[in-house]
Amino acid sequence: MSEKQQVSSSYWLETAPDGRHPALTEDLDVDVAVIGAGIAGLSTAWELTRAGRSVAVLEAGRIAAGVTGHTTAKVTALHTLVYDKLRRTRGPEGARLYARSQSEAIGHAARIAEELGVDCEWETRSAYTYAREQGRVAELRAEAEAAAEAGLPASFVTETGLPFPVAGAVEVTGQAQFHPRKYLLALAADLVEHGGRIFEDTTVLGLDEGEPCRLSTATGATVRARDVVVATHYPIFDRALLFARLSTRRELVVAGTIPADQDPDGMFITPDEDTRSVRTAPHGDGRRLLIVTGEHFTPGTSDPRARFERLTAWATGHFPDLELTHRWATQDTEPTDTVPMVGPLHPGARHTYVATGFGGWGMTGGIMAGRLLSAQILGEECEWSALYDPRRVKPQLREAPTFLKTQAKVAGHFVGDRLRPAPPVESLPPGEGAVVRADGHRLAVYRDEDGGLHAVSARCTHLGCLVDFNAAERAWECPCHGSRFDTDGKVIQGPATKPLEQRDL
Repeated sequence: MSEKQQVSSSYWLETAPDGRHPALTEDLDVDVAVIGAGIAGLSTAWELTRAGRSVAVLEAGRIAAGVTGHTTAKVTALHTLVYDKLRRTRGPEGARLYARSQSEAIGHAARIAEELGVDCEWETRSAYTYAREQGRVAELRAEAEAAAEAGLPASFVTETGLPFPVAGAVEVTGQAQFHPRKYLLALAADLVEHGGRIFEDTTVLGLDEGEPCRLSTATGATVRARDVVVATHYPIFDRALLFARLSTRRELVVAGTIPADQDPDGMFITPDEDTRSVRTAPHGDGRRLLIVTGEHFTPGTSDPRARFERLTAWATGHFPDLELTHRWATQDTEPTDTVPMVGPLHPGARHTYVATGFGGWGMTGGIMAGRLLSAQILGEECEWSALYDPRRVKPQLREAPTFLKTQAKVAGHFVGDRLRPAPPVESLPPGEGAVVRADGHRLAVYRDEDGGLHAVSARCTHLGCLVDFNAAERAWECPCHGSRFDTDGKVIQGPATKPLEQRDL
């Protein structure tokens, strides 16, 4: 793989302090256990700790280093093209509640950052959804109208700060952007200061919904809690068939510096061109960090190297003075009926909750989820509980075609991927991986730069689909539900909680 094709770590992970927390090694009793330490999990834990509850956060890796650590970190209530659809599917009141809940999340995060005195590079910006083709103008006008009707400061415009003309755009003023890891590390430190506990490198394997609930972990320790929140981005437990209502997409990011006077001064996204999202961040020395996202695909179904080249060409073509410094990827979970699922884990749940399906808008979504879940656990009313309730039925029926399409794709991978021809192991060059046949089994085999072979089972430990190799990030990925593993089979990203089994060639 050439140097140009190598993937760096996220800019957010490189530029924030690396505070570490211990693994859980002893049994523990708390009021609330939160599984997952991204923005949804840490926000929920922070709210509950401030309310006087004893809270433990259990994270399989590092806090704020998974999906949240790889985001573009727009804190906005404008979510591409959502409001016109919401007023048709959920009615004007549903759209209004969505807008209000997301907008209040922005203000809430701003107040927290000020209260904690954290320099998380908070900046107020307008957000734009734009299109370059005239055929999209009517759709954009309808979105601007629906967003304004829902209560957002939205309007249709034809001029933006982008270095190319647009046919039109929805503009929403007063939105924000920040450094997500700096914000969340400050949240975590304050959580611990107020009595909360955080455990990293602690994978949760089992959940017993008794009274109290019991969580078993890979470290052998057991956590007993009155309430449990599953905030692992993609749920690691499926007790309400949530897996059937979610799809996963991976998206690429390129970043680098541009002269500050070339800052387009806003946060931009288009649904066209396989998505293109643009924003900048502070960098110093008269420059801004330009962050460009796009080229989405289902994990385990595409070679990202060519996609990275396309995204890079787009970024440098429109910003010729861009000096690229970073390339990474992010992962999003899409609900089949548009709205995230935040609330009780399943219809019979009394003390278990979930937050998932943020559809690429996890910053406001995660902050909103923290407020919503803490209210539910504390027995308080929340105006938009019903909107986000994972147990909802009518919206699911309305989105049945999307649901069926999602399940058809999963079924196609489960069956079709087992029929693919397998290359011989001898053909693998250094730095590459492939699924091969050996003694009647499918093995995921990677050849390292020294020629050594690393073989693991190709069967995902989540629900048994076959993984495929992502050569740009050197990872095994499951196309069914998005689990990711390193070249030795260790879990990088769930919903899988167990590694791929080691195999001998």
